[in-house]
Amino acid sequence: MLSSLNEQQLETLAAASARRNFPKGRTIVAEGEPSQSLYILLSGRAKVQRSDSEGKEVILAVLGSGDFFGEMSLIDDAPRSASVITLESCDFMSINKDSFKAILMQNSEVSLAIMRGLVKRLREADKKIETLALLDVYGRVARVLLDFSENVDGERIVKNKLPRQEIAKMIGASREMVSRVMKGLEIDGYIVPLPEGRLMLREKISSYIG
Repeated sequence: MLSSLNEQQLETLAAASARRNFPKGRTIVAEGEPSQSLYILLSGRAKVQRSDSEGKEVILAVLGSGDFFGEMSLIDDAPRSASVITLESCDFMSINKDSFKAILMQNSEVSLAIMRGLVKRLREADKKIETLALLDVYGRVARVLLDFSENVDGERIVKNKLPRQEIAKMIGASREMVSRVMKGLEIDGYIVPLPEGRLMLREKISSYIG
């Protein structure tokens, strides 16, 4: 996002930003609070989630290194639309509101990067709506596993452990249902457990999402 800035702009930005580390389970921003900063995730993983009045939670996205958040509230001055909570120890860079808006005014490439990020999230939201509307619970779990997998030597591998409860919050199901589905996928040979909570996905798992 910042690769197009010149040296002077980077120096100005550095003076207005801060680098911070947060442990696992820390709330970085809270849904409904005023927005004062843009955050860039330098390392680690964090989840974006919303809660209703009864405390029921849904995970909207999982962020990784290089992802940023907080830009929407800085653009429209509305309260934050979701909370961001670390899934492991994370390093962040925060950029204050005034510096962020000045960068947008001065550099069209940064503005385009922000727009691309917003479009990416809109497409992901569309895919999530489609998944919830058209797929059964097996298809929803398969979609999550495929989305979090990486190609490693020709195999689809989920490198980071995905707790059943986290998957349940992503697809609108109970933890117990997700556990039954995962067990069924394992017995039928769609997924293969690996050490340290990783998973190998067989190619036929794609059949669940069409």
